[in-house]
Formats: sequence, structure tokens, C-alpha cells
Amino acid sequence: MAILVDDKSRVIVQGITGGAGSFHAKRMLEYGTKIVGGTSPGKGGQQVHSAPVFDTVKECVDETHADVSVIFLPAQFVLDGAVEAIRAGIRTVVVIPEHIPVVDMMKIREEAKKHGSLVIGGNTAGIISPGKANVGIMPDIAFKQGRVGTVSRSGSLTYYVADTLSSFGFGETTCIGLGGDPLLGTTFEEVLELFDKDPDTRAVVMVGEIGGVYEEMTPPRIKTMAKPVIAMVAGVHAPRGKRMGHAGAIIEGAMGSAREKLRVLEEAGAHIAHTFLDIPVILSKLGV
Repeated sequence: MAILVDDKSRVIVQGITGGAGSFHAKRMLEYGTKIVGGTSPGKGGQQVHSAPVFDTVKECVDETHADVSVIFLPAQFVLDGAVEAIRAGIRTVVVIPEHIPVVDMMKIREEAKKHGSLVIGGNTAGIISPGKANVGIMPDIAFKQGRVGTVSRSGSLTYYVADTLSSFGFGETTCIGLGGDPLLGTTFEEVLELFDKDPDTRAVVMVGEIGGVYEEMTPPRIKTMAKPVIAMVAGVHAPRGKRMGHAGAIIEGAMGSAREKLRVLEEAGAHIAHTFLDIPVILSKLGV
């Protein structure tokens, strides 16, 4: 099985007529993702890579019964686009753009909670369930269907972890990029719970980074997990006060450093990996 997206997911692309939306819609279709339509206000009636274009998400959902949306819109339009998708009944909304204003993400999270939707991102590479669906900008060459779920703040770290798992014969059920912005639509805890309920996921690799407290909020969930959690945190040598790549990757105050995150995760029962190659070693010792 898989979580959030699979071969039955009916996906729409918001911003499908734009350069990025069109390019990645083609990639997703070639992978086998079921792209049933897209939206671009004022361009309804057109087609992009054989997918029909609609003016609104509601029209698209009514016509195609879509349940997943991936957003390729400028950051300033993401609030309207995400809220439109949520209110139209989309259950999983993937926000690719970065630098979403914090106040906008707060409104999106509130709307998602109200309507029972899950928002991934902003600044995410997306979600891939290998062999079933690729929603976002994940380079599918790194992924192979298997038995380990992964969740990470970083797209590039997601690729490296998946490549390592694939190379050592473990493969992945689903790989999720939570996103690198300061405020995210979904937390590690929520994804860990979904993986814990998935019968085909035998272990979870969680990859964090400096900045924020998302990793430090996970101990209560990790302690209840029936499946092992392998944790890795990037940025052990990052200096305080210097942003490292993502908008949210900056150490401020007592919390947020890689060492502090690793300490908290280890105390909660996670198995700590210091390098990518530690991951398959740990999984083998656990008999995954």
C-alpha cells in the first residue's frame, strides 16, 4: 500500500498552463500519475498534455472527481489557490512554491483543519509512492517500490535517502517532503501516524534539519509507534543565526540545533543515523 497518494489518486494541477505546471504535469503523467485535469482562471476549455483545463477547482472536481491537488502558483496566490482547493473537497493539497507568508499558511492550516484536508508544504518537493504516483517535482530515478516510508523537510535529502534505501534493496512505500518553509501545513507527527497505520510500511526514516521545532514535537508520537523510526538531522555543524538553504533552516534561541533535535529524538526511542549509510545498517539490525 501507500499513504496519501497511490495509483487510484485523481490529481489536478493548479497552474497547469504555466511553465512549471505544464512541465511537471508532463513528468507526472509519464510516471503514471493519474492527472485528471488542471486549473487556470480564464483558460478553461483548453488542454495541456491531454488534461482538460478548468477555470476553477470546483468545476474541475465536479467534472473529474479529483481528490489530490498540486499547486504550481506564485507564492502570493497560494493562499487563494489552497483555500479554493480545500473548499472544493480536495483531501490532499501539495504546495510546491516556497516563501509562503506565515500568515497565509496559518489561514491555510485553519481552513484545512475545518474541512478535513491535509496540506503538504509549502516549499515541498511533493509526494511519491514509487510505482504508483508522483505528485510534485520528485526525480523518480531515485525511488523504488519497497517497505520503508520516509518523511523529510528537504527534497534533496529525500532523494539521497531514497537512493540509499533503493540501492540496499529496501525500497520505499511512500516518500513525503514536508517542506522547508518556517510554517508547514503538516507535521512529522501526522505523517508518522499515517505510516504506522500502513500495513506495507515496516519502518520509517525521518529526516529533519536545523531550525524550527517540528522534530522536537515528535517524541510523544514516536513513543507510541509500533514500527521503528530511524532519525537523521542535517546541519550538525551549522552556525547559529545563519540560514542554511531553506527559509526555515535557521537556529534561533535554545531550540532548533541539530544536536538538540537528535538528543530529543534519541530519548524518545528513535534510532539515530549520522550518515546515509547508517540507515541500511540500522534497518538490517532491526530485521526490516
